[in-house]
Amino acid sequence: MRDRDLYAQILGLTRPWSVIDVELDTSDEEVRVLVRHDGSATLCCPECGRASPGYDTRRRRWRHLDTCQYRTILIAETPRVMCAEHGVKQVRVPWAEPGSSFTALYESLVIDWLKEASIAAVSRRLHLSWDEVDGIMQRAVTRGLERRRAEGEQAPARLGVDETSFAKRHEYVTVVTDLDAKEVLHVADDRTAGSLEAYYESLGPGELERIEVVCMDMWQPYITATRKRVPLGPGKIAFDKFHVAKHLGDAVDKVRRGEHRTLKREGDDRLTRTKYLWLAHPANIEEGTWRERFRWLRDSALKTARAWAIKETAMGLWEYVSRGWARRAWRRWYGWAIRSRLEPVKRVARMIRAHLEGIITAIVHRATNAGAESINAKIQRVKRMACGYRNRQRFRHAIYFHLGGLDLYPRPSTHTDS
Repeated sequence: MRDRDLYAQILGLTRPWSVIDVELDTSDEEVRVLVRHDGSATLCCPECGRASPGYDTRRRRWRHLDTCQYRTILIAETPRVMCAEHGVKQVRVPWAEPGSSFTALYESLVIDWLKEASIAAVSRRLHLSWDEVDGIMQRAVTRGLERRRAEGEQAPARLGVDETSFAKRHEYVTVVTDLDAKEVLHVADDRTAGSLEAYYESLGPGELERIEVVCMDMWQPYITATRKRVPLGPGKIAFDKFHVAKHLGDAVDKVRRGEHRTLKREGDDRLTRTKYLWLAHPANIEEGTWRERFRWLRDSALKTARAWAIKETAMGLWEYVSRGWARRAWRRWYGWAIRSRLEPVKRVARMIRAHLEGIITAIVHRATNAGAESINAKIQRVKRMACGYRNRQRFRHAIYFHLGGLDLYPRPSTHTDS
């Protein structure tokens, strides 16, 4: 098989495109594949597809997959047309997407690498500039988001909303997650009501109606946005169990610290080195001396033991299935907590009472933000892999690229003419 026929088959070229020559440059370690349009078919505008008269040709180069150890470059005199509506435009080529200096197969290779390593690492291994690799990632995310919108994917019924840190000094982005598919749907700067409203505004009335539950922490801007934009929003807000557990755990630790200081002044060191015993799940405490010590402490008359019992009882209330029974159980728990004379516990109890309906919604819908928290952990891993981000847009695109479940790969057209 001749080299021209070989490359024509590899590239999948058919008329009016053909390979006219293959040049090997050993000094530059480069294979150049020259491609020609034979003019046998009508030229079309790439914007509207309308048949248009030819205008001129421009020489273009595209990087292709390597041939053995040599770079492979496609070179073509690419026709341009004069469209009555869109003016002078370059026709589409079957091996690459518009605006790219890489073939679709080469971009796909870079996308595969980017899923495994940072932009800097990929640029080193493939001998590309940082900007070239970043450009491929940006185009991949842009096309993935456009395809998602074009395909009209319905908004999921169960959403998770969380914030993740972009940089130091309390800079955040808001992340909306499909709790069932565990995919990122929306990333916005900051953690304001507007950050979340931007996602709701992108949905149609039917999609907003379809939302059953929005799981979040007790961040007021997110609550405000959901109440404002989602039909029957107040009844669809669910407050995450682990967020409530964190507040209760912090309250137990504050009680422990205060009581420990008091006991130490009296020469009593019972609470020394016990912080993580009170915060850990009882089943995760090691067998042996530590478990025996914790059993003795929790059965004592310590204030910390009382705070811990209140916390553990609250965690047991997430097993209800009836809204009415759950509400009654939480109200009984609130009465116990507010009479505990433990100020940190009382503060959390008041917060829970103010957000009780959202907690009950989470219970009856079995809604948890664990999936969103898992996404958050993966986002932080992406950030560490890149050694941080200075540019918010690149950070958002990295999240979409790795965690958005998008169709990232280029699909060049199979023909350019009609």
